[in-house]
Amino acid sequence: MGTQQLEGKVALITGGSRGIGRAIAERLGRDGATVAITYARDEAAANEVVERIRKDGGRAVALHAPLGQPGDGAALWAAFDAQAGEYAPDGAVDIIVNNAGIGRSSDLASLTEEEFDEVFAVNVRAPFFIVQEGLKRLRDGGRIINISSGVARIAMPEIIAYGSTKGALDTFTLNLAKELGARGITANSVAPGVIDTDVNASWLRGNPEVEAHVASMAALGRVGQPEDVADIVAFLASDDARWVTGQVIDATGGYGL
Repeated sequence: MGTQQLEGKVALITGGSRGIGRAIAERLGRDGATVAITYARDEAAANEVVERIRKDGGRAVALHAPLGQPGDGAALWAAFDAQAGEYAPDGAVDIIVNNAGIGRSSDLASLTEEEFDEVFAVNVRAPFFIVQEGLKRLRDGGRIINISSGVARIAMPEIIAYGSTKGALDTFTLNLAKELGARGITANSVAPGVIDTDVNASWLRGNPEVEAHVASMAALGRVGQPEDVADIVAFLASDDARWVTGQVIDATGGYGL
């Protein structure tokens, strides 16, 4: 078990079935929060996360809530009401973690309008309307944590649209912090660098030269792990971070310094 400093809190985590989202869900669960995770396709993976949290003594539920289509925010909260009522009978939450996203895009020359629209729909529009729909549910003193990326500050033209979505997400965070501060709600972004997840497995794992190169770019000299990000999110979700808002927390291990 964790610190239990989130006991009595309800957390919604989008894209919680794998990678960084899974690590966040498991960490917040260990800290005592009731965790609702969303998934788009892999129900088995989502259920595995739920069972892992429950096995450790926590409370969790998985919600099928694909993102990227008009009305996805409202549909997500409808799924929350339908499936998480046992844990949140009043429909209220304390923590919203916008983690789900498309982690790729093409370069400027080859990017299509369809690809542009898709990555912005999932990475920017969905968090915006999830929060908009969730504001009446988010308790005073709550937390909004948006998972951004180091590419919002590091130029990577080969994934230009993806980087642009994360810059937009950081601006969204800044404005949320200003607007919601009177309610004691904090809003912050966490910006990971290269993290060893299944999304990056095809080019990172099993390739010592690539892994060594990525590690050499970080001041701390290694490839990031999902738990590195989850622990920062846990801090921001806790009362220890009550005086931190409107910030982008770099979680790259000092990449590109």
